[in-house]
Amino acid sequence: MAKAIGIGGVFIKYQDPENIKRWFEEVLGLQANDYGVLFGFNNGHTEKGYLQLGTFPASTDYFGSEKQHVMLNFRVDDLESLKEILIEKGVTLCNEIESYEYGKFLHILDPEGNRVELWEPVDRAFDLEKIVEMK
Repeated sequence: MAKAIGIGGVFIKYQDPENIKRWFEEVLGLQANDYGVLFGFNNGHTEKGYLQLGTFPASTDYFGSEKQHVMLNFRVDDLESLKEILIEKGVTLCNEIESYEYGKFLHILDPEGNRVELWEPVDRAFDLEKIVEMK
């Protein structure tokens, strides 16, 4: 049976998309292209990684502003060091780093005021859960 095999992209409207692409490059070290930012799935790592499609109630305040309906979550490799870089670049931090068995999290604002989640994952924490494998 034909089925979806994973998320192919996330598409978001911005008032100034060129500025946002530059911000992703300069602040988060991502490589922009004509369409936004393209990711290689496992970036050369041999360990299994996971991607979450989060389904939140409409009443959540986890995204910050009630006007924000989508929040990007970026996997990062060293959240403590990245936090220092973000501070140096004047990025608005929404909270302090929070740690859980499945990783560390920090929320920031992009130049248009959208809340963005940064996640330093501990993927092995998910190996014990029942994961839907997309094959």
